[in-house]
Amino acid sequence: MFLSNLIPIEDVLVRPELLKVDFACDLSKCKGACCTLDSEFGAPVTEEEIDEINSVLYLVKDYLQVEHKTEIEQADFFETRQKELLLRSHNNKACVFVFYENGTARCALEKAFIDGKTNFRKPISCHLFPIRVSEFGGDVIRYEKITECEPAVEKGKAESVSLVNFCKEPLERKYGINWYNKLKEISGK
Repeated sequence: MFLSNLIPIEDVLVRPELLKVDFACDLSKCKGACCTLDSEFGAPVTEEEIDEINSVLYLVKDYLQVEHKTEIEQADFFETRQKELLLRSHNNKACVFVFYENGTARCALEKAFIDGKTNFRKPISCHLFPIRVSEFGGDVIRYEKITECEPAVEKGKAESVSLVNFCKEPLERKYGINWYNKLKEISGK
């Protein structure tokens, strides 16, 4: 049943609900909740992303508060749990790369990118959120519905922005423009 309703696009399987959701982040309401969810597990990262982050870490630390810098210096910014590489969570809540701007959680990696200091934006798992990628002999992508993102669903509906359109840039980054165009064609949005 789980696999029977998946939509194949090249070598990626897409859960159908991903095509039906309207979504546009509303940071004024959620305050960056996706970067501060209660969890002992941080966002998944790849070995390549760890190398990228290590190469820009000295620049990114300038944006971080003392507690996060200290955690990175004492325990590193990533950990391995159940054979998976994950960003570290500070106090099982905020990602170690979170800093606060006017009460909103922001990503120091992305801030350094936006400020033109690095070419690395942030891990693809963070960039894709609320799209999640699972591995079942190949990628399976799905929409992860969380309460904290309800304002984004409301804003997406009000502005007629589909999740597929909202996540265009990270989907193209992960799978390429041709793959994304096939997804758009299937979604009809």
